[in-house]
Amino acid sequence: MPATTAGPRPPRTRPRIPAPAAAGLLGACHPLPAAAVTLFTAALAAAVGRALPGAAVTVAAVAAGQLSVGWCNDRADLRRDLATGRTDKPLVAGTVSPRAVAAAAIGALLLCVTLSLAGGLLAGAVHLTGVAAAWAYNLRLKATAASWLPYALAFGLLPAYVTLGLPGAPWPPPWLTAAAALLGAGAHFANVLPDIEDDLATGVAGLPQRLGVRRSAALAGLLVLGSTAALVLGPPGPVSPYGWALLAVTATPALLAGGRLGGRFPFRATLAVAAADVALLLAELR
Repeated sequence: MPATTAGPRPPRTRPRIPAPAAAGLLGACHPLPAAAVTLFTAALAAAVGRALPGAAVTVAAVAAGQLSVGWCNDRADLRRDLATGRTDKPLVAGTVSPRAVAAAAIGALLLCVTLSLAGGLLAGAVHLTGVAAAWAYNLRLKATAASWLPYALAFGLLPAYVTLGLPGAPWPPPWLTAAAALLGAGAHFANVLPDIEDDLATGVAGLPQRLGVRRSAALAGLLVLGSTAALVLGPPGPVSPYGWALLAVTATPALLAGGRLGGRFPFRATLAVAAADVALLLAELR
């Protein structure tokens, strides 16, 4: 048998995710709220004086946690989204597979655990408690009267995760924790508003669904406005003219978020108020 000579082996290349699947993964992670929470964390870390290396790890942990929560949410909601024809969801549209989204959620969660604990055991435990609450919402609590609780808990613990990384591991002031928790609860009510009818049709009866659109919309506006009021009135000392002006300005979108406007406007108005809250927080902490 004649000898054969093997040619040079082709270089190994990493498998590439097809562009449609990558876009589907991005859409399934709930990019807007994930980016908003991550940017809030970065702003808070800068405001309290976190050193750059520790701040970077903290922000990365929050980003990983948000990605895991978003992917978990879309994967958990797949059956209901199919039943209601939510073709705006990548899993329903078929641009990404359920297995890919589940794997991405687990991978992001593992990365979140590693990064969270890298900042210290106590700080990491606080952050992971918030992430666990968000996963519990996705997998069970969203269909109960306690649907608001994971949002309030996860948002309320976020400032603590940032400040516990400072020397001496201080806890944040109560007014900051209250403001974050109120904002989280308000975001829950605002985010659910456009989907209440579909949720009820598929057996999801969280607190907003039980209260109905009008009462939930009003409550969303009041909670978000309460968050801003806590930031204005909570810190010691007199309120600055800037604080009063910002409270007056943010009251408008907060009240509109509680109006009868439909679609995603209430949730986007909530994000606008959150951005104004961050600006106020930066002014208070400097």
